[in-house]
Amino acid sequence: MTGSAWLLLSDASPALRCRVLAELLDVPEDDPELADLLIRRVDDPEALALLHAEPDGLQELGHLLCRLGRLGFDRHHPRVAELVERLFAYQRDDGSFPLAEFRTDDRYTMIPLQVSLPLRGAGSVGAAIDPRAERAYDWLVAQRVEDGSWPTGLVAGQPGSVPGYRRLPGSPGCRANTEAALSALVLHPDRARSEPARRAADLLLRRETRDEWALGTEIARLHGRERAAGFISLHSRFDLAFVLDLVSRTGVSTQDARVADLVGFLDGLRGPAGLWEHPAHPDLSRWLTLDLLAGLRRLEAGDWAGEGPRLRFRPDDGPVKHH
Repeated sequence: MTGSAWLLLSDASPALRCRVLAELLDVPEDDPELADLLIRRVDDPEALALLHAEPDGLQELGHLLCRLGRLGFDRHHPRVAELVERLFAYQRDDGSFPLAEFRTDDRYTMIPLQVSLPLRGAGSVGAAIDPRAERAYDWLVAQRVEDGSWPTGLVAGQPGSVPGYRRLPGSPGCRANTEAALSALVLHPDRARSEPARRAADLLLRRETRDEWALGTEIARLHGRERAAGFISLHSRFDLAFVLDLVSRTGVSTQDARVADLVGFLDGLRGPAGLWEHPAHPDLSRWLTLDLLAGLRRLEAGDWAGEGPRLRFRPDDGPVKHH
């Protein structure tokens, strides 16, 4: 892994190189090269464009914070702090955010994504332990259904339907909402390894779809190569790089057979130099490699394994168990 990490340091992005040094090579905070890159990161064209962006509405605001967090910016930066305050200005007394701020079906009175999306933005820039974020987390966890998944939402007090592409094998829950909730939980220093997070990871790992073409979808959105369009449909693709990133943050290990199989599949996609090529955007290949190497490294320190079944995903007729 270390050899591949050194190859990433040839990338032009100071933000990527900062993360490689800190997350893969464990250089100390006072390392001269890291200090130099931290200064240069602020003037990087991608960072400057994001720092000067004006988001239109709550969903774009949350996504912008996710993008800034990816480049290493946190709420200690004045512009990021301003954006965080703007996000929390939308928050309601019960800890949630208004569903009306999102483009969705008017029949719904609650969709967990109304909190998952802005909460992920706050967590991405280090605001997960803000008391306002804690209230949002409490609201989000309270929306779980009996098996620990999150529903599509509520229509006239009843759970909304779950279309085929969003089915969570072996569960009545919605994969899109469960995945989004987990993406917020794993950014909290304590909730990342909590029972709700680990249960969500266990449910996601049941699905054995191997969509190689979808690898790196989330990375493409975070770097502006693809639009983060839609609401529930944001999580329509089953991006295994994103799944690995999420479940590895819960402390799962390769002692889980499903995780070991996922690692084996991803290893089979590595190029001869030990790097992964992004299937749609080759210029993001080093970012994809960074994410996968960081996820694999976290698995090495994992301390739990799920016991969930392996279920084949077929959106046309629902979940079918392998025999």
